[in-house]
Amino acid sequence: MDDVTAVPTPRSETAGPARSGRRSLAVALLSGALGAAVALLATRQEWSQGTASVAGGTFPLTANGSDVTGVPAALAVVGLAALVAVFAVRGAGRLVVAALLALSGAGTVVAAVLGATDSSALDEKAAEVSGDTSAAVGALSHTAWPYVAAAGGALLLMAGLLALRYGRLWPAMSGRYERNGAVRPRRRPARVDPDRPEDLWKALDRGEDPTGA
Repeated sequence: MDDVTAVPTPRSETAGPARSGRRSLAVALLSGALGAAVALLATRQEWSQGTASVAGGTFPLTANGSDVTGVPAALAVVGLAALVAVFAVRGAGRLVVAALLALSGAGTVVAAVLGATDSSALDEKAAEVSGDTSAAVGALSHTAWPYVAAAGGALLLMAGLLALRYGRLWPAMSGRYERNGAVRPRRRPARVDPDRPEDLWKALDRGEDPTGA
């Protein structure tokens, strides 16, 4: 009995990647959904304000994020769709979708930062109000909402990077489908012999109708 030794099951080798996959999945879902929501909300807020010179004085002007640029909102929607699609594909397809998610976040950041100092939207409004096509907005100022949109894009970018790094450890959307896309056949009920009472009782225990066709 002295020579008998207990060999522990090497669970730590698989527990580490599994734990990392669960953590990265939770962080990616939270950051991706929050990032898309923040970016969409920020584009609906006021990004810049100024005045236009008109007869008798000045006229106040404001521009929302959607007036300045529609790119952050569009990319936020694309990123949110890519976040959901990550769980519908596997293998190389998951990497492609994860890359799209990361690119959507990066594009949102760039577009929001560029729009933070843009004055073209207010210049167009100043030209309409004054009736002078060469008019430009005066007393121009910007809010912090473009940078909030950029922060939302950064969260989308982080979700995409996590999907690229740990996506292979994440589960697929449904387990009813094989890798080739075929649906797994449902298990057929066992055949019941009406002349054998034990078969009838077993069918009833399984929740089957022994009298059915």
